[in-house]
Amino acid sequence: MLAKVAASLRGRILEIGCGSGICSIAAGKANAKNIVIGVDINAAAISCAKENAMKNNAKNCAFFVSNLFSNVKKGEKFDAVLFNPPYLPTAAHEKLQNPQENAAYDGGKSGMKIIARFLRDASVFLAEKGEIFIVATSLGDVDAKISKVAGKMGFSAKEISCEKFFFEKICVLKLSWNKK
Repeated sequence: MLAKVAASLRGRILEIGCGSGICSIAAGKANAKNIVIGVDINAAAISCAKENAMKNNAKNCAFFVSNLFSNVKKGEKFDAVLFNPPYLPTAAHEKLQNPQENAAYDGGKSGMKIIARFLRDASVFLAEKGEIFIVATSLGDVDAKISKVAGKMGFSAKEISCEKFFFEKICVLKLSWNKK
């Protein structure tokens, strides 16, 4: 779902938690004028994303290691920021031994552990009319929690794509600055 959204975007695009690079590459391939940066906390994922971009001739995509925005150049502005976060509400007994694997899904007890940090920092990197596209789950009401936190920060939240499964609904939320 997020890759479809990415392919519709234009401008400067940042993907947080890019993994294999599929969304970043979709944005890069959709428009050669796009400037796309993908970051991930996992160095192996970044190596994979770079290789995938090369194999797909996505020359307008760059990838590097970053813990959320930690290594994104201060002052950079993006027209869109994409994030498929670790959003699953996770109890202590559900955590895996490998921290790299936990980083991909573990949203903490509320599902919002990483998302709250992301939302707090994302607005600094948005262009004036920039938008955030974030994947959310209905498990633990994470989707509603994101909308509430975003609203307090001056964003409106809108579901733009959803898939229903027998135990959850996964959506892409578009967060846009409230016009005042």
